[in-house]
Amino acid sequence: MTPVGTAAGTRPGARPFSRRRPDRVVPDQHGAWAFLALPVVLAVTLTGWFPLLPAAALAWVAAYPLSWAATGRLTARRPQRFDRALLAWSPIVLLAGIPVLVARPWLVWVLLAYAVLWLVNLRYASERRERSLTNDLVLVAECTLMLPVTVAIGVARPGWTPPFGVLDERLVVPVLACVVALTGSVLHVKSLIRERRNARFAAASRVFAVAGVLTMGLAVARTGGSLVAVLPFAVLGVRAWLVRGGGWRPAAIGMVELAGLLLVVAGVALV
Repeated sequence: MTPVGTAAGTRPGARPFSRRRPDRVVPDQHGAWAFLALPVVLAVTLTGWFPLLPAAALAWVAAYPLSWAATGRLTARRPQRFDRALLAWSPIVLLAGIPVLVARPWLVWVLLAYAVLWLVNLRYASERRERSLTNDLVLVAECTLMLPVTVAIGVARPGWTPPFGVLDERLVVPVLACVVALTGSVLHVKSLIRERRNARFAAASRVFAVAGVLTMGLAVARTGGSLVAVLPFAVLGVRAWLVRGGGWRPAAIGMVELAGLLLVVAGVALV
């Protein structure tokens, strides 16, 4: 009779057999999903719904875990643990992305730009510095670039020449809103978690939050928009001062950041 707490065929007192957990398919950077959604949603406030939107959005979102898996496959100490993720996300990106690429061939040049940015991510991963501020700011750049790209997919005609004509005054406030909101979130979250003992990060977060309000106010004034777009950044500025201390758990911090990004979308939509 097998004693309780031991596996069949093992002697009493031996360590019970435990199977290794299956390799992850989804990255554990939960806040990145909100970062990915923000530029697409901000773009839709300008374009409205368009036929290529679902495929473009799916390819964009799925490209994040695919790039994470590809980075891990090239730089991790046990690279084979990323094989399941590569197999899971590659067909999704291809099936969603190829129709968009066929309809908008100029996206080839965009893919080249993203490849360069991904090489920066790859370098930081190879140096085990994935959580560095610079690497996070590269993610901000990647997300912000997606905003005009989404607008162009929605309104530009097919062709190989990038539709630079979409880069007009209408994009100023949404693009700045994306940059300021995401950069402010990076600084604020780092000052509460990874850099919570670094007073300079807390100061940088607060200074940037105030500068963000002023920047958005100037942009709205210069483009003739509504000051409603500035109000979310005033709220984020208050958050940079009040959401402080060691009592904030990561989940609560994430919910506050998500609420702030939703306010940014609402403010830009009303410009």
